[in-house]
Amino acid sequence: MTRWRPPAPRSTAIITREGFEKLKSELDHLWHTLRPEVVKALAAAAAEGDRSENAEYTYRKKQLGEIDRRVRYLSKRIPSLKVAEGTPADRDTVFFGAVIELENVDSGDTLRYRIVGPDETDAKRGWISIDSPMARAVMKKKVDDEFEAELPGGRTRFAVIGVDYPQ
Repeated sequence: MTRWRPPAPRSTAIITREGFEKLKSELDHLWHTLRPEVVKALAAAAAEGDRSENAEYTYRKKQLGEIDRRVRYLSKRIPSLKVAEGTPADRDTVFFGAVIELENVDSGDTLRYRIVGPDETDAKRGWISIDSPMARAVMKKKVDDEFEAELPGGRTRFAVIGVDYPQ
């Protein structure tokens, strides 16, 4: 038995303007504010003596590694992203950046989502990735169109009841 796993599919390199600015500000904060503070605290912990039993030193090294890992990721990811500007000509059709209202055909429940890039998904706000099964299924649908989405709970039918593009 081998431990080899195929590489994960690459996520779509598209993002909204506000998501792009948020990633840039996160990188700036990590590199110019947080990392220097952690380096200073690490140096202070290292000066205390025996590092093998120094919990503060171990914690700060781990924290610095996490910061550096995120900085490396953002430094590679940000230049590869394409910022989606403006709204489409057909504002009644679902495309990237749309806020959609869906109705579950079976239960009658109403759901509201915004389709965003994979780097800015937020379940609490109802922001779903363009790579998600729901977003892939609803793409290019218009108001009153019905579609099926393969969700973790099984195949579910939805109807598009509203499409909007925030400014």
